[in-house]
Amino acid sequence: MQATGQSAMNAAEFDAYTRGKTFTFGSQGAPYGAEEYLDNRRVRWSFLDGRCQEGAWYEADGQICFVYEYKPEDHQCWRFERGASGLIALFENLPGQTELYEMDQSKEPLMCLGPEIGV
Repeated sequence: MQATGQSAMNAAEFDAYTRGKTFTFGSQGAPYGAEEYLDNRRVRWSFLDGRCQEGAWYEADGQICFVYEYKPEDHQCWRFERGASGLIALFENLPGQTELYEMDQSKEPLMCLGPEIGV
């Protein structure tokens, strides 16, 4: 899936498209991860292993940036475009390295395992 060359989505467009939905993102033909978009720009991410990370997103310099509880100092910024098949996400921290695309969207919440008990 290649970027469309369209302009990047701004915060209002991104929020309107994603809020209340869970998206599965793919990379190079395989599922990569899923993210649930909640109210107040909150998110829940999983690499599809049942472990979920809580986070939030914000707009900066025309990009949508995410920060997650497990690494609050690491802000991950993406340029989102609307393609013929849905969202295309281009990782701006390392341009040309990671491109994700929407494989599926649903209104169902992300499946997360409970907290791990013990060591």
